[in-house]
Amino acid sequence: MKKIRIATGAGYAGDRIEPAVDVMLNGNIDYIIFECLAERTIAIAQQEKLKDSQKGYNNLLEYRFEKILPIIDEKKIKVITNMGAANPLAAVKKIKVMAQEKGIKNLKIAAVIGDDVYRNLDKYMDLEILELGIPLRKIKDQLISANVYLGADGIVTALKNGADIVVTGRCADPALFLAPLIYEFKWNTEDYNLIGKGIMTGHMLECGAQICGGYFAIPGYNDVKDLWNVGFPIAEVSENGDTVVTKTHTSGGLVTPSTCKEQLIYEIHDPENYITPDGIADFTTIKLKDLGNDAVLATGASGKKKPDTLKVSIGYKDCFIGEGEISYGGSTAYAKACLAEEVIKKRLEIINAKFDEIKYDIIGVNSLYGESIGNRDFHSNTLREARVRVAARTKTREEAVKIGNEVESLYTNGPSGGGGAIKSVKEIVSICSIFIPREDIELEVIYEEV
Repeated sequence: MKKIRIATGAGYAGDRIEPAVDVMLNGNIDYIIFECLAERTIAIAQQEKLKDSQKGYNNLLEYRFEKILPIIDEKKIKVITNMGAANPLAAVKKIKVMAQEKGIKNLKIAAVIGDDVYRNLDKYMDLEILELGIPLRKIKDQLISANVYLGADGIVTALKNGADIVVTGRCADPALFLAPLIYEFKWNTEDYNLIGKGIMTGHMLECGAQICGGYFAIPGYNDVKDLWNVGFPIAEVSENGDTVVTKTHTSGGLVTPSTCKEQLIYEIHDPENYITPDGIADFTTIKLKDLGNDAVLATGASGKKKPDTLKVSIGYKDCFIGEGEISYGGSTAYAKACLAEEVIKKRLEIINAKFDEIKYDIIGVNSLYGESIGNRDFHSNTLREARVRVAARTKTREEAVKIGNEVESLYTNGPSGGGGAIKSVKEIVSICSIFIPREDIELEVIYEEV
């Protein structure tokens, strides 16, 4: 039975390059997938593209391809990535130039485009926003981007036409891994049980080192060897969809049924109905078998017909966040932190600061869970360091500035001994979603050759 080996090269936009290099050199792989897009990442990339038409792709693209292009050339590993973000075509042209500068030849690079539907948003203004429950037109003046989640189709087309490197924009994460399976095994895209198995493989690999122990490590409870050198996963996939997840012996971490289970349920709203553009996967039928030596066999995933609509990730200018922090130390650190909070609250009243939401934290005490698991009596007696953080959500930059200014002013206005104050203002791009008919999407694949 035919088998191929697929590895992860990145699990998020800013992921490390060393595990990718390791798996390319030591993993005996056919494909490597760099998954680098989160929901908000592409909206920010769209803003960058507006400033410079040659930008808008992942800001580590050049750094990564500087490292991996020689390995691609030597080992003939195919690369699939969504590092194109808001500008896949510019990313492809940049990779071509880099390959030419290195003297690499006989390389075909493809850009999959069609996910950017911003110019068509007017026809969807009456659709309800999933997260907000209001028509899209209510935030029309705030909209900055709209990218539909594509499936595997465009990537498969590129592979059929001989592409060595395929660059997409917004694409469903599992689709990046599913595409080479469809291409290599000539799977029928309407055989949804096979598609469900491919989605399973993609989901297990898409977050990089998480399945190799990164998201599993808890000191003294789930100990993971050499976490500093944790590797990226490899999937050896058979033509029938059975998958063995493993890693290189040169990397740290571990692959066990437990790490696989943890990744399988990560960010899954319904394990029986995991909706992707290519099909709806059922993970409740999956069986895992420990093969030893950091290898786990995954079988049994199934699937259902792909949805008639596709999710569109819409970026919009939402608000500003004004923020300030300051630290106190010594036996009265906690008391000073509490007094600092009280001072800030009064000061913001005096200057009539306008905000929609505000949060006061003592980092290490209540910044994650509030008072739900905190114990102020305990902290008041034992805490020797306390850092106050105040953050507010505002409609304007001017109001956001006031928050950090008031925190910084604690330096000389008390409580005593404050240090390490910082302040910042950020314009926040938020994300919401609508669903549009699948037939509205027009895919195109553009090629560059070296």
